[in-house]
Amino acid sequence: MSRIGKKPVEIPVGVKVEQNGAFIKVSGPRGNMQIAGHPLIKVKVEDSQKRILVENEEPQNPQGKQMHGTIRSLIANMVAGVSKGFERKMEIYGTGYNLKEQGKKLIFQVGYSHPVELEIPEGVKVNVDVAATRGNDVPAKFTLSSIDKAVLGKFASEIRKVRPPEPYKGKGIRYADEQVIRKEGKAFASGAS
Repeated sequence: MSRIGKKPVEIPVGVKVEQNGAFIKVSGPRGNMQIAGHPLIKVKVEDSQKRILVENEEPQNPQGKQMHGTIRSLIANMVAGVSKGFERKMEIYGTGYNLKEQGKKLIFQVGYSHPVELEIPEGVKVNVDVAATRGNDVPAKFTLSSIDKAVLGKFASEIRKVRPPEPYKGKGIRYADEQVIRKEGKAFASGAS
């Protein structure tokens, strides 16, 4: 039995959960989301106690065990997304590196001979705090926000792949809370004989 799957999902004030057959729809102040359930997993919405229970109908089935915690986590993420939302802060380090939002695209200048354009997915908002870096010490900063945690995480990882941080000077695109392990450069021998 899944330890995560056993925990009930609390429904905060202002969030409405509806069950229509195998589909679970969650709506709140920030929007609404919907997922399809799994045939081995039973979802019960208890309106009186303001919580959602996820039960594994076949605990001996390996797929039922796998999906128990997964379905519960997806429902919990939907509830959190429509009530509070998710955000991911990112930074760009490197002299002359910058970004700008143009229409539905993010355009990066990160040391290549050409600008890199990425399409902003539906439902993701970009807030540029600092558009350009100032030297190697002051980074460009921007924040991604969405109600869908999966879409937000995928887009953030695509942005990071444009120019991952390198280990010598730390230049590149990284998450704001990411620690880049730095390497020491080549040491030159002093005093040639």
